[in-house]
Amino acid sequence: MKPVSKILKQKTNHLIKLSPDATVFEALQLMMDHNISAVLIGQDQLEGIFTERDYARKVVLQGKSSKEVKLKEVMTANLVTISPQDSVEYCMQMMTDRHIRHLPVLEFGNLVGMVSIGDVVKFVIEDQKQTIQDLESYIKS
Repeated sequence: MKPVSKILKQKTNHLIKLSPDATVFEALQLMMDHNISAVLIGQDQLEGIFTERDYARKVVLQGKSSKEVKLKEVMTANLVTISPQDSVEYCMQMMTDRHIRHLPVLEFGNLVGMVSIGDVVKFVIEDQKQTIQDLESYIKS
């Protein structure tokens, strides 16, 4: 069982955060600029997350204006988080069971990263490729 910290080591540790008082439009612009599908909310303290799913369900389908609605009104505040020591398998299980695509990573209460479903899939595929190569080398020797 490999820890989530291995995924974090492969990522650039640039966390995108916005104030809860920023507008949904500002978040969408930032997400587009960085080609990401979620942004963390809160500057000193992690208060929530805003995702494309939040936008679709809480803004568009409600007929609200992204230029007027503040993130604190539509962000997901009850966050599911993981630690760097949690296993990748645990992370996958959490994402599957709770139908979420992004998990903030906290260590001793401090935000140290975020893992997406794409990060997890990429890691698992690369890990399986390495295992196959190792087994092939073992068989050939």
